[in-house]
Amino acid sequence: MSSTTIAADAVDHEGFPADKSKTGGWVPAALILGIEICERLSTMGIAVNLVTYLGGTMHLPSAVSANTVTDFMGTSFLLCLLGGFLADSFLGRYKTIAIFSTIQAMGTGMLAITTKVPQLRPPPCAAHANCQTANGLQMGMLYLALYLIALGTGGLKSSVSGFGSDQFDERDEKEKSQMAYFFNRFFLFISIGTLAAVTVLVYLEDNVSRSLAYGICSLSMFIAIFIFFSGTRRYRYKKTVRSPVVQIFQVIAAAIRKRKMNVPYDINMLYETNHEASRIQHTDQFRFLDKAAIVAEDDFSEKKVAASPNPWNLCTVTRVEEVKMMARLLPIWATTIIFWTTYAQMITFSVDQASTMERSIGNFQIPAGSLTVFFVAAILITLGVYDRLIMPFWKKWKGKPGFTSLQRIAIGLVLSTIGMAAAALVEMKRLSVAKSAGRTTATLPISVFLLIPQFFLVGSGEAFIYTGQLDFFITQSPKGMKTMSTGLFLTTLSLGFFFSSMLVSIVKGATRSHRGEGWLADKINYGRLDLFYALLAVLGVINFVVYSICAVWYKPKKPNPAMEMGNVANGAGAEEKC
Repeated sequence: MSSTTIAADAVDHEGFPADKSKTGGWVPAALILGIEICERLSTMGIAVNLVTYLGGTMHLPSAVSANTVTDFMGTSFLLCLLGGFLADSFLGRYKTIAIFSTIQAMGTGMLAITTKVPQLRPPPCAAHANCQTANGLQMGMLYLALYLIALGTGGLKSSVSGFGSDQFDERDEKEKSQMAYFFNRFFLFISIGTLAAVTVLVYLEDNVSRSLAYGICSLSMFIAIFIFFSGTRRYRYKKTVRSPVVQIFQVIAAAIRKRKMNVPYDINMLYETNHEASRIQHTDQFRFLDKAAIVAEDDFSEKKVAASPNPWNLCTVTRVEEVKMMARLLPIWATTIIFWTTYAQMITFSVDQASTMERSIGNFQIPAGSLTVFFVAAILITLGVYDRLIMPFWKKWKGKPGFTSLQRIAIGLVLSTIGMAAAALVEMKRLSVAKSAGRTTATLPISVFLLIPQFFLVGSGEAFIYTGQLDFFITQSPKGMKTMSTGLFLTTLSLGFFFSSMLVSIVKGATRSHRGEGWLADKINYGRLDLFYALLAVLGVINFVVYSICAVWYKPKKPNPAMEMGNVANGAGAEEKC
């Protein structure tokens, strides 16, 4: 087998070097994407319509229902860090996907049973009546099912995109270009799964049977797992390496031990043992960490001159630079969290808004949770316009295949902020109608289609920011930390949902008075949700200013000069500042 037919740094299912003609490529990648479609179908099918179940069936207050949804989603994405750590350090991406997708399918099956058994929900009651809320046992069973799903989702999600990209050889120009399209197709498949969730699945939940809908989710995931296993012989696998978390702590510990030593002016005096082709160039940011690569007298044993030094005392420049690369991601990571707080409103309070508005088209009534179809439509339209119009135009004008990842993130932040401003204006109009028609009116005489602008703007923003973040965190991270980096990216979603829960609790407590219920009332018609949306718009403006500063400060990963002479290994050297 010639070297040109062997995929770089990859093995087949038997542990031999992967043959490009027999492994990898679009077919195995498509089998992996099947898992992602079913994961989106289940997670979004539950999330977008859960707030109506919690309020209408479990009789929880509006703010509590919203926080339950955001806590569930936040935990799902937070657990991506666990999945990334296990995949990079112990299990590998294939086993991680297999194990956690099974857990997710079992959790969805349990949720189907929980919503079917009458004893696991309170008795029904009329709207606006003093209803009996769910008891501890009923909520406990619901939470057990939800967080089993969260564990499965978090475990597999951080590995799906990484394992998919493993099917393409970064050192092969043809496959490298295919991998770039894979990331766009990856998000397209996510959107297809979400579209099916917010249309077909939500309709089944509201008009046929919620437990049937969840049962379909569980069954589809088991089918996707079977299809995933069918590609075992075709996949390319990357061997697990040292724990990236341990590596980070080793560099920090070594730098702290040598904090009183001065970094030499000549960086060539710093410790380095990696071959020229695999080295990472030294950078000037985070100079304190360079101390971990200073060679001290006691770093090498006199009896074992050839022995490797203790990595907790001395690290190579390349290892230090890998930690620096992760550290440089953090400011961008922190300033994208607010977007997902905005996103959280689209599946909580915006669905609550829709449930009070006129949703009929002839004799057909649109389920409140299905309004997010406009959110998904915005994503698909934006991706189509970007692929077919913007990218060709940008390449012809600027000579580059589209916006950089940082530019896409910036566009997403701007669109989401405008979306919240539009949401505030629409909510002002809805509340004025509620005041004139009566706040206890079940369906207000105002069209639900007025919510389209906020769904469309935030959805279009997600198309830019999700692909931008995914590209940024994978291409700008060290090779051995890509799954962990993907997990880091997904924690922005987690923290965005958790921040939403915290903000809702703070605003509800701060604005509540003896005479009224404050901005976020238990019944949405009695609150001032418009002011809450306006607050998010203001926070979005402030965050964008901070993000812009961080994007200018960020220094992209430098290509290795030795590798520029041949094929560029990581395909990220062209990344520019925003």
